[in-house]
Amino acid sequence: MKILALDTATEACSVSLGVDGRSIDRYIELERGHAEQLLPMVDSVLAEGGVSLNALDAIAFGRGPGGFTGVRLAASVAQGLAFGAQVGVVPVSDLAAVAQRVIQLNPSVRRVLVANDARMKEVYSAWFDVGATLASGVESVGPAADVQVPSDPVGPWAAAGRGLKVWPALADRCREAGAELHVELLPRASEVLALARIAVAAGQILDPVAGLPVYVRDRVAQASL
Repeated sequence: MKILALDTATEACSVSLGVDGRSIDRYIELERGHAEQLLPMVDSVLAEGGVSLNALDAIAFGRGPGGFTGVRLAASVAQGLAFGAQVGVVPVSDLAAVAQRVIQLNPSVRRVLVANDARMKEVYSAWFDVGATLASGVESVGPAADVQVPSDPVGPWAAAGRGLKVWPALADRCREAGAELHVELLPRASEVLALARIAVAAGQILDPVAGLPVYVRDRVAQASL
């Protein structure tokens, strides 16, 4: 199985190439300039892996939610490469990618709350239940104060994402409710790849035209008063 994965939904810009059981990764954090970095990173992992685009089984990408420009970039590059190589795409939730990393760090966790910074005084958030597969709840955007934290959690759980770092009051609420905290985590192509492997094995590959970004938020700007 050969899968190329891309993610640019946050300040993290990353690419991973999965070749059978191993992966080749590139990762950098930057405020802007993802478009200039992304394709050279793609070329780099393909060259290191000795894999051509048309030899891929699929191209996966972080489909959001995240920054509008970054989410569109990953989706459009994945679509363009997939059309050229005549392969399908696998859109992967950027919130699920963070949850997947938590599970890799601590397999005993049974539930994960992911809160990524959404700017505009809001966070993108969703709950994930850990079982045979990673089952997600509704992805939403709103003030950190509106994120629900369990008062009586059942089993070990974790809260993760840079939204917790930006909004420490939310992190405090999670900590007081017994959560293991991972406040530095951003979505990465390596976890997009891990989730895409499951999807590809299940035959869940889309035509490139169906590989669309998911924004969650409708507003793109905040009015100044």
